Formats: sequence, structure tokens, C-alpha cells
Amino acid sequence: MQIAIDRFPKIHRLVFFSLALWLGGHAAAMAAEPPGEAYIYKTVAGRELRIYVTKPADWSAGDSRPAIVFFHGGGWVGGAPGQFTEHAKYFASRGLVCFQCEYRLLDRQSKEPPTKCVEDAKSAMRWVRMRASELGVAPNRIASAGGSAGGHLAAFVGIVDGGDAADDDLAVSAKSNAMILFNPVYDNGPGGWGATRVGDRTQEFSPLHNLSEDDPPSIVFLGTDDQLIPVATAQKFLKRCRSLGIDSQLHTYEGQPHGFFNFGKDGGRWYFETVTAADQFLSKLGWTSGSPTLVRPTADNQTLDK
Repeated sequence: MQIAIDRFPKIHRLVFFSLALWLGGHAAAMAAEPPGEAYIYKTVAGRELRIYVTKPADWSAGDSRPAIVFFHGGGWVGGAPGQFTEHAKYFASRGLVCFQCEYRLLDRQSKEPPTKCVEDAKSAMRWVRMRASELGVAPNRIASAGGSAGGHLAAFVGIVDGGDAADDDLAVSAKSNAMILFNPVYDNGPGGWGATRVGDRTQEFSPLHNLSEDDPPSIVFLGTDDQLIPVATAQKFLKRCRSLGIDSQLHTYEGQPHGFFNFGKDGGRWYFETVTAADQFLSKLGWTSGSPTLVRPTADNQTLDK
């Protein structure tokens, strides 16, 4: 059943949209702990933050492979590593080292901006780059990826200067070399998602408002019925990227809502479509080779080869 959101008063729509973001994060939180090796990448305020590593079957410490760091969604207030487990397993099968990152969440009742979220995201990127040799990773081929608020973090580390944790080694770059963004909330300015938390600090937090010529290439996935991120916002991001000479792609999916890309939705159709396109994007960068290896799901085959 589809709900005619536009019939509700504006305040009710805002509550509905916030609930939708939280439910997406709640689903991620209920997922099993990610597979692979768990490392503590940061200890802050007495809490240990973990990053989970999924490696190719033929990985060895002397490798120099491309990598992807995934950030889960959940409106900065919910969710947990595990949302991108199937993505990580697939891209590991394509030769990449994949990471799923835990980060501190905001108090759902507060109006604080996502300061600690972006600090942790940058710390995670630096941890991967500083340990590239032992992780078998090429330090100049580390992508950031994420969905919704995790898409904000993935865009933030690729685009926004600043937002660093006080004890980070700023001599190590936290900037990603490519961005894979699933319905990202990357416009946090007036009228954009997250504007209530960000307030008048748009320039500190909003990736859309910080684009510059040195930013990495990106691919963006968005449903046309996403009630949180208008297609016009994604088109604006694409236009600004191209005006700056940044390679960027926008893939829209007719009638699809927020979170449509997650593994298991509609028998795996959108997971297949978006992951295949992301693989082709990475192939264009020279990070993967050969054709994508996912099997298109059918009515008789609702599982995907990984």
C-alpha cells in the first residue's frame, strides 16, 4: 500500500520522513555482526569503535588492492555495521578489500549536528590509509560508500575539508578517491535533509555546498519516489560536479523509495542493478576488471551469486 504523503501537514510529513530514516537504521542494527576480521580503529570517550574487514579469497599482505569503506545509514541516530555485508562480500569477490565502519550515533532527542559522526568517518578513513600496507590496500585507491546518512558520511570524507577529530593525524589524508552513494543525504542546507541539526553551519557539514575541483569521481543511486532526497537535489549535485570537471554519474530508478537498494528488496532486483552499475563505475576507474559477476535475479532465482 502506498501512502499519499502529500496529504499530511508539513510537520507530520517531517515526522514520517524521520521515522523512515530511523526504521532503515533500525533494520541495519538488527543485522548480524559483519563477517570478517574486526579491528578497533579508534577509542573515544571510553568506547572502542570497530571496523570490519572483508578480504578477497586470494588476499595476501603484500597486495596493493583497491578498497571500499562502507558507512551504514540510520539518520545519524540509528543503524549499525552490517547493512553492506552483501556488498562487501561481492566486491571482495571482485578483488577489493572492503570495510564496514562503526561510528558514534547522535542522541535521537537532541538537536546536535553530526559532529562526532563525521569525526569518526574521517578517523576510519585515516586508519585504513595508515595501515594500507598491512591490509593489502593501495592508499590512493580507497573509495567511500554509504546509504542515506551513511551516504552523507561517504560524501563528507570525499568532499568536505575539516570535521577532523582532535587527535587525528592530519598528515594522513582522510579524503576518499571515489564515492559510491546510495540515496545520500548530501544536501544539508536550508530545505535539505538534516538542516534542523546543522542550522546555520551548512558550510561545515553539507557536501553539496563544498564541492571543489579536487573532489573524487562519484556514482549516485536514487529512487524517483524518495521522500527524503528529491531528484532535483541529485541533479544539482551532478550539474555542479560536471561544471567543476568532476566525473559523476546519477542513476535514478522509477517509482523507488528511500532504501530501495538494500539487499533482499524486491527479490534482489535493485541490489543487482545498483551493484552492477557500481562495479562498472569501478571498472572505468581501473579498480575492477572483466564483466560484473552478479547473476540477474529472476522469478525462479531470487538469490544472487556472490
